[in-house]
Amino acid sequence: MTYKIRKWKLSDAKDLAIALSNRKIQDNLRDGLPYPYTEQDGADYISDMLSADENETFAFAITIDGKAVGSIGVFRKGNIHKQTAELGYYISEEYWGRGIMTEAVKQICQYVFSESDIIRIYAEPFAYNAASCKVLEKAGFQYEGTLRRNAVKNGKVIDMKMYSLLKEE
Repeated sequence: MTYKIRKWKLSDAKDLAIALSNRKIQDNLRDGLPYPYTEQDGADYISDMLSADENETFAFAITIDGKAVGSIGVFRKGNIHKQTAELGYYISEEYWGRGIMTEAVKQICQYVFSESDIIRIYAEPFAYNAASCKVLEKAGFQYEGTLRRNAVKNGKVIDMKMYSLLKEE
């Protein structure tokens, strides 16, 4: 099984729709994604990612043997944070727990640090998402603290954790 990150293709829209039409995945992501997630939603997202400024948005499909099974992106912040970027990701449930996401995180961070002036990449997983926290730790991110009562997800006020990786690490 060969897995890697690559630029999105419009032909990935169907695989993206299958992955995101899963409540267990959406329960660990920010709000705003349609449910169920359609192939058209996927095509719209992919089009947006392909037309985005390549120095601001680093968005890739996570693939296994060429098939898109997840998404990973690093998004530059603005103003005084212009050399800081936020990491986000998900993978289809059938691939959870296999180390694929840890490798994808390492690949995208290496890419962003080598191809841009970004000096810090951070992620803010929900505190209850132990698997996501473990991915970040295994990929070399440092835990910086808990953001208490920092979000409302599915009607519940929840904590988030802050992790970061610096270019020189």
